[in-house]
Amino acid sequence: MKRNIPVLIDFDGVIRIEGKLADGAFELFQFLKKNDIPSSIITNSTRNTSRDVIKFLVDSGINIFMDVMTTVDATIDYISENKLRVSVYSVDNVKKEFNDFIDDKNPDAVVIGDLGEEWSYSLLNDIFRKVYHGAEIIAMQRNKYWHTDDKELALDAGAFIAAIEYASGKTSTLIGKPSPLYFQTALNMLGFSTRDNFYMIGDDLENDIAGAQALGGLGILVFTGKTKLPFINETNIKPAYTANNLSEVIELLTNISNLR
Repeated sequence: MKRNIPVLIDFDGVIRIEGKLADGAFELFQFLKKNDIPSSIITNSTRNTSRDVIKFLVDSGINIFMDVMTTVDATIDYISENKLRVSVYSVDNVKKEFNDFIDDKNPDAVVIGDLGEEWSYSLLNDIFRKVYHGAEIIAMQRNKYWHTDDKELALDAGAFIAAIEYASGKTSTLIGKPSPLYFQTALNMLGFSTRDNFYMIGDDLENDIAGAQALGGLGILVFTGKTKLPFINETNIKPAYTANNLSEVIELLTNISNLR
């Protein structure tokens, strides 16, 4: 019997918008479950663990049935497998997840996530000095910017990581999207690989859409997050499909013959 094509789904800007469950999210989860479509949430969030994402969904009335992977979980797996001692720069609720690996005096690597309003010249210098003296750079994600809950754009970790790379001459190890390893890990959890067809539903042209399509996947760009219309003239990245909202995503998936 032919298996359905797996679907990977971004979280912020797609399922959660401005701190609330997106319109159509409940119906999307019902559709995926009813049609036995292998699916997973794969997010670049460095403010949440998979436990936090699952709690949000459960609190929002969704009986979660799929895997959830955040860059926090994947980064912990990476440093554990490589037996690294690290200095972590992220929000406090995430930093505590790394307690078993912390070594701020002589780290093998610095782990960088989102710090919101905590970014400062002094903090960047602290990271730079550790890298200059031998620590590697582990980027949980390299997003350029994001939408805050009050709808304003804000610089994300990628901008500050780029500054550290430029000053130190070192290149970071990227854990999150568009890292091929991140997509591969999510697909492996579903029993697939990047040799199989897959769909990526996301709001980020570079990390979600281009990242998936570089591996042979098909990107479904949703205009509910950071990417807004018109966008065609601003980039060479062309998603396979576009949707204004999750209701249109459901309609799109319903009409794709391989998912029937």
